[in-house]
Formats: sequence, structure tokens, C-alpha cells
Amino acid sequence: GFYDPKFERVAEAFEKNYNERNELGASVCVTLDGDTVVDLWGGTARADNGQGWDSDTLSVVWSSTKGAVSFCAHVLASSGRLDLDAPVTDYWPEYGQNGKASTSVKMLLSHQSGVCAVSESLPLGAYADWDLMVQAIERQKPFFEPGTAQGYQALTYGWLVGELIRRISGQSLGDFFRKAIAEPLGIDFWIGLPSTYEPRTARMILPEPDLENLSPFMAAMTEPGSLQALALGNSGGYMDYGEGNVRNFDTRLAHAAEIGAAGGLTNGRGLAGMYAPLALGGSQNGVEYVSPDILARLGAVTSASNRDMTLLAPMRFSLGFFKAMDNRRAPPGMRDSMFLPEAAFGHPGYGGSVGFADPQARISFGYNMNRMGQ
Repeated sequence: GFYDPKFERVAEAFEKNYNERNELGASVCVTLDGDTVVDLWGGTARADNGQGWDSDTLSVVWSSTKGAVSFCAHVLASSGRLDLDAPVTDYWPEYGQNGKASTSVKMLLSHQSGVCAVSESLPLGAYADWDLMVQAIERQKPFFEPGTAQGYQALTYGWLVGELIRRISGQSLGDFFRKAIAEPLGIDFWIGLPSTYEPRTARMILPEPDLENLSPFMAAMTEPGSLQALALGNSGGYMDYGEGNVRNFDTRLAHAAEIGAAGGLTNGRGLAGMYAPLALGGSQNGVEYVSPDILARLGAVTSASNRDMTLLAPMRFSLGFFKAMDNRRAPPGMRDSMFLPEAAFGHPGYGGSVGFADPQARISFGYNMNRMGQ
């Protein structure tokens, strides 16, 4: 790839990831004022056959996908089709079951809905059945009264916000994202990957658990029936091994499914490209994606907690995005942090991918990899 000499330190840090931090395959991209100033990639995409990481390699970016879903919601809000302060039931009447009638759209975006997981047992492959997941969410009783606490919607977020997008637009989440955002921006970012792109995908490698510094979230994952176990473990086998000893999240079925909370496939260039207009006031190349008043809300904290009900760690959110968090002084196992200027917002993904926009610096950033970290 290439980098502007002014960003040489980014290139040096990227190279150190391979030489000193056991990176396998990855890409990184930075834009400044809408121009690409860093676009680098390297390493191995598939450890099983030695396939190299190319300029167009894609990987699952886990919760970095949530940033794309949030962007879709704000496109609808900017056009006046979605009121962020309205009840969810204005758009999705069936959602109001079992104590959820008072939930606002803002609560969904800020992880305050209480629908952090699905309690009922889900059949194998449920993660790839949109209607099944939506109906289970409609029946779900919140884990807390909506609006009274914060609980990260680890997998449910994509169906919660995605169903709003589908109801308003008449398009599936993946189709809306592609037509409203990805295609106009010319980015290689998919929520529902076409089969022709499958050969370009990297194979993800889950991190080995650090048993000495196990986070409270990971410890609770071992307790059957806990919120944490349900949040990631009750999805119809998304995290399990499938055919050929491949994790289900890396199979063709999962790649083709529209899993808005975790299943997007892109690379550093796609993540940085998606956030570029949000770093430029909401518009790029004469196209307004997000209005100035909506963009102002994206950088403002709407929910903060010293102990997120799901992740059991300090978290800060704006409307659908992460805000800066410095947990370096927390106990071992709880030190995950996200260092951003206060004006910036974005979304990380399980294992290390991340994308963000900094409207003050007019910078966007994207990074993905296949060897996942703690």
C-alpha cells in the first residue's frame, strides 16, 4: 500500500504489529479531509493454506458492523423518516410486548432497551433467519426496565435497529446499507456478502482465553442462563464449530446472512471510507448523508455506566456509537479501553477491529485483522 510521509508513524506502528505483536493479517486506512493518506495491508489471510492478505481481502469485523447499522438509522433520521425520540412502537407495533411499550428509538441506539439477549432457546442456524430472530425479540421480556440502565446489546442490536430500518425503508438492512451508504461512497463493506466475494475472505482466529486475567464478562459466560452466556451463546450456534472444523461465523451461511450486530465483512479501507463523511460534517462529494443537527448528536454521550449490565465494565455510548473510555487503572481483565478525542465517535469489534470519525480533526480511521486479541 502507501502512506503520506506525514503519517509515517502510523506505518511504523502497523509494521510493529507484525514484528512485535504477533499480527497475522491486517489492513489499516486513514482519511484526512476526505483524501486517503494511509492505505496499508499485509500478512496472511488464511493460516490453513497460506493465502496472502491482499488489497481487497475482507474479514468479519464483528461489532464494528454496529457502526454501519447506526449510520443507516441516522440517514433515515436526517431525512425525517425516523424520529430518534419516538417510541419504537410507532414504527414496529409488535415490539411493545412484555413490558417494552415505553422503549424509545434512542434507547435502542444507546443500549438502554433491556433486550440485551434472547432468553428462549433458539434453533441451530437462528442467526441466519431474520424473521425468526425478530419474532423472538418481540416476545422477549427486557432484562431491566427500558431506560433505567445500560446493557450492551451484543447480538440483538442488529435486529433491534435493523428491523426499524427495514420497516421504514421497505428494504432489508443489508440492501439499505448498500444502496444508501456503501455504493454512493464506493466502499467494499457488506452486511450480507454475495457469494462471488467469498474467495476474498480471511479466516478469523479466536483468542485463547487468558485464564489468569479473565474478565467478569468472560467468567459469567461460563454460567448457563446468565445474561452474558445468553448474549453471545444463544444465537443458534453462531460461535460454534460447523462443517470442516470452521466456526459458524466464518461459513458461507453466516457471511450471506444480514447479522447487523456482528457479521459485516470489510477491511480498513471500508471502515475508514464509511466514517469519512461523518468526519466532514455529514457530507462528502456533494452528497449529504447525515444532517448537521443529527451529526451533532452523534458525538454526544447519551449513556454511560461504571458497570454495563452485559459487559460488566465501564462503557460510554452516543446514539449507536462508542465514545472514549480509559480503563487502564481498572482491575486485571477489565482494562479494555478506546482512546479517542472527546469529539470523536466510532465502534470497535470483538478481537480488535475498529472504525471511527473525528469531526474536529476531519479524520476517519479503519482497521481490521484476522488474529483476534483479548
